[in-house]
Amino acid sequence: MKPLLQNLAEMTAHRDHLRLEVSVLSTLLHQGRDLRVRALELFRDGRGGPAMLRPRSWSEGGQIVSSRHEAADDPQALELAQLPELAKCIAAGARSATRASAEEHVLWLPVWLTDQAHACLEVSQPRPFKRHQRDVITAVFMVYQNYQSLLDYSERDALTGLLNRKTFDEQFARKSAGAQNAAAPGAQPVSDWLAVVDIDHFKQVNDRFGHLYGDEVLILVANRLRSQFRSQDRIFRFGGEEFVVLLRASTLEQARQALDRLRAAIAGHEFPQVGQITVSIGFAAAHGGAPVEILGRADQALYHAKEHGRDQVCYYDDLLASGALGRQVEHSEVDLF
Repeated sequence: MKPLLQNLAEMTAHRDHLRLEVSVLSTLLHQGRDLRVRALELFRDGRGGPAMLRPRSWSEGGQIVSSRHEAADDPQALELAQLPELAKCIAAGARSATRASAEEHVLWLPVWLTDQAHACLEVSQPRPFKRHQRDVITAVFMVYQNYQSLLDYSERDALTGLLNRKTFDEQFARKSAGAQNAAAPGAQPVSDWLAVVDIDHFKQVNDRFGHLYGDEVLILVANRLRSQFRSQDRIFRFGGEEFVVLLRASTLEQARQALDRLRAAIAGHEFPQVGQITVSIGFAAAHGGAPVEILGRADQALYHAKEHGRDQVCYYDDLLASGALGRQVEHSEVDLF
């Protein structure tokens, strides 16, 4: 039992979801000869698309390796329906699923967070699972899932359930460093975009209707953000009435259209008691500078939208090219330091 306890101690020392995932797969890999393990990420193919899955980490040659692809771009992705046992398990909210054949025995353990299956651990071997072996695997999985829940809770805003500012700082810094390390000389930057979304006249909502209705507006706006973007996009609440979106889109025009759809969807929604509200959005390319510089560019575009009528989407480079931000850029660069 000593190696297992050591593995559990090492596993729960991680504060990063992917490292924790790799650690639990390494622990499970030692629970049987000829055992194979995979961590499957569950996602949707675009807004309203079919449920998908892809191997995010897996065992190979006695080691654990992880995919370099984003979920939507992973060539190994497939529809969840192609694994009917797992699809039925998730639809029923069950805790495990199995498949047995002459060549392979498979155990699936969905990772449930806030009543949704976000991932699944898959353990397979050529022979049936012994009862003790399955009990150990399940126990390790439960420790992993409970710890994932604790990590997830610490990363989220308590009111809206969106990712919080601390998580943004960590993820965006890591993403920026990874993009710089992976970029080949002369290669085009990855088409990621950072948008800052701010509710217009939100203080008036709180002053007129009270903080209870103000909180409801924040929750409903957060729900709109979730429904408008895809699983590979990341949505954060920065605090107050400000949200940030890390948007993956192949072109500037697609990013602009996605953000304008969000603006229009919120403007056209009837909020209980409050009525209509609007949002202003500023966005910038999520590359070509340090994280604080990129966020500063999106903020400048947002402030321009606020000062020139609100309820609109402004792109930093357009404003810079037109000269609208010339003086502000100089002040911003001084303020950053």
